[in-house]
Amino acid sequence: MNKTVKTFSLALALVAATCGAALATPSTQIWIPSADVQAYKTVHLGLDNYTRTSKHNGVTTNTYDAGVTVGVLPFEKLQMEVGVDYMETGTNSATDSSPFYFNAKIGTPEDALFPYSPALAVGGYNFGTKVGVTTQNITYALAAKTLPVIGRISAGYYHGSGRVLVDENGKAANDGLLLSWDRTMSEISDKLWAAVDYQSGNSGAGALNFGVSWAFTKNVSLIVGYDIYNNAYTGGKNTVTTQLDINFP
Repeated sequence: MNKTVKTFSLALALVAATCGAALATPSTQIWIPSADVQAYKTVHLGLDNYTRTSKHNGVTTNTYDAGVTVGVLPFEKLQMEVGVDYMETGTNSATDSSPFYFNAKIGTPEDALFPYSPALAVGGYNFGTKVGVTTQNITYALAAKTLPVIGRISAGYYHGSGRVLVDENGKAANDGLLLSWDRTMSEISDKLWAAVDYQSGNSGAGALNFGVSWAFTKNVSLIVGYDIYNNAYTGGKNTVTTQLDINFP
């Protein structure tokens, strides 16, 4: 890699470090996409915050995300959602100048294809508008199955832009695994839900996350979670996340 290209790649890695928590969110677990898809005509409003627990190289960068996702297919066994997010860090960074991101997902629920079939979903997110800076352009495929007592297990794979999703050396770190477990804790309350998820890779997208959610009503819930980034240089220091979810059926 020549000096000019390496310098540019490291600059992009620095952008990722200051905005590692920025995800244009489709229906998610804590961090990664879920196999869930918004029902037809449902409008989902998400207000997410990612607050740093400590400084990295003297800098604390938080991320704020307001997003809308809408279910657009009127079928029971084939569903689709599309969404847009406004995200910024409040630091006048390169990403803050282009704060809009887009996402879409299509999927089938469990048992839709045949008895005991898993839920399946394919989609994309973090489709930004500033080429080489916010265009992470992550696509993914997921399968999920709910098991008695254990809860739901999800697994999949993602691939994104090798120009934007880079490690601390400016090398492409743009694909990897998506894994999660989630479960309604009905032994305590049907309103309580818990999850752990993981996205592999050394870019700002890679993280281990866990949290709980409380449903105040059928259409209003709040997630409180913790995010541990795989690479402190690209993802930054750990964050506490709060995610308010409101559905308008």
